[in-house]
Amino acid sequence: MNSKVVNFSRNFSYAITSNLVSLIVSTLMILIVPKLIGIEEYGYWQLYLFYSSYVGFLHFGWNDGIYLRYGGKEYTELNKRTFFSQFYMLLIMQLLIVLIILSISALLNLNTDRIFIFQMIALCMFFGNIRLMLLYILQATNRIKEYANIIIIGRILYCFIIIVFLLVGVRDYKLMIEADLIGIIVSLLYAMYICRDIVFREISSFYFSFRETVENIEAGIKLMFANIASMLIIGVVRFGIENSWDVSTFGKVSLTLSVSNLMMLFINAVGIILFPILRRTDEKKLSGIYSNMRTILMVFLLGILIIYYPFKVVLSAWLPHYGESLIYMAIVFPMCVYEGKMSLLINTYLKTLRKEKLMLKVNLISLITSVVITLITTLVFKDLNLSIISIVLLLAFRSVIAEIYLSKILGVTIYKDIVMELVITMTFILSGWFLNSWIAVISYGVAYIIYLIFKRKDIISTIKTMKELVRTH
Repeated sequence: MNSKVVNFSRNFSYAITSNLVSLIVSTLMILIVPKLIGIEEYGYWQLYLFYSSYVGFLHFGWNDGIYLRYGGKEYTELNKRTFFSQFYMLLIMQLLIVLIILSISALLNLNTDRIFIFQMIALCMFFGNIRLMLLYILQATNRIKEYANIIIIGRILYCFIIIVFLLVGVRDYKLMIEADLIGIIVSLLYAMYICRDIVFREISSFYFSFRETVENIEAGIKLMFANIASMLIIGVVRFGIENSWDVSTFGKVSLTLSVSNLMMLFINAVGIILFPILRRTDEKKLSGIYSNMRTILMVFLLGILIIYYPFKVVLSAWLPHYGESLIYMAIVFPMCVYEGKMSLLINTYLKTLRKEKLMLKVNLISLITSVVITLITTLVFKDLNLSIISIVLLLAFRSVIAEIYLSKILGVTIYKDIVMELVITMTFILSGWFLNSWIAVISYGVAYIIYLIFKRKDIISTIKTMKELVRTH
């Protein structure tokens, strides 16, 4: 087995470890926190998590541009003086935005809880975005071990503080938000130490590298807007739910979405290491790699849906107050199939091929569709069921459109596979919604076995290709 395979395996283990820690922390937060704090308190905590998920866009594509332009390079090749200047220019810009957010939040006629949330979001943006630059530099240059350690430190510290608070009887969501910020700040300090040859240099090394900034923002702005549009596809629906129902309903729906997104943490682990590798790969080989990866990924994602059934039983017993919202898991759980394929496979390939404009186009089409559907479901019909059903429909719609575009670029045929995947996910949703647990398990199990039979030749071919790759190298 050659050094590339060994290096991939090692980096994959680092990425999986960091994402496993994130998975454990997220699971604890999902299972324990709503059990111990009130529904309204949980709703405000989810509101902070929801809004803070968008602050990464207030660097205006600066960090995304670094990730795209330097992806695949070696860390030693980087001009450290340039990145030193870029880091502190970003820091200054983020500080100005913090002051603007704090000033606006003080002027708005909001209740004290929402003012506090906006203040914490401003701090989250400042520390999070300057940390993100260092994380992207490490990720783009394939320093996955250091990247993983930074993530692990932040998540473990956050989890530890939350657990201590809960054990001593603290039930205040404000302290839980502050725990999140402490985790981000400490992991930022560690990231600065890891990248100390970039962050800590003589002040004389600093210069206003406006040309470099413009090039980074020009490269990253389309990707940033594509990511904003991507998040808003679900975000618009959640905004609609928050606006049309109370904060308790928002918290309950958020819990269901959080559970359904747990699998994404593992999928993202592969995406982290795949991008720099694909950037170094001959473009002629990308089509074959895509077909093999797609087969493996979809067999895994469709198979993992089976855990919904025992998971729902356990959660219903553990969180009886959220029982009415857990029924929606049958609808939204397949979102991990389409989000997983989009995140790991389609987006990674589009970034590798530098098709950010295409990513933006697909996400904008999906976002406009989301706005129209949300207005209809939340304002016209005011139907929570329809609002939640629209989440999976929108994600499936985006995934299908994007993959059709990508398949034309790569010259691969995927129409039959798309239809089979839509049929099997619809089988899952309908059986989970209308049938009792055991009949639903059997129904979906049969559908999945039929899918494997149809795909058996592709699966065997992919396994043979992987064995030959390891053997010949």
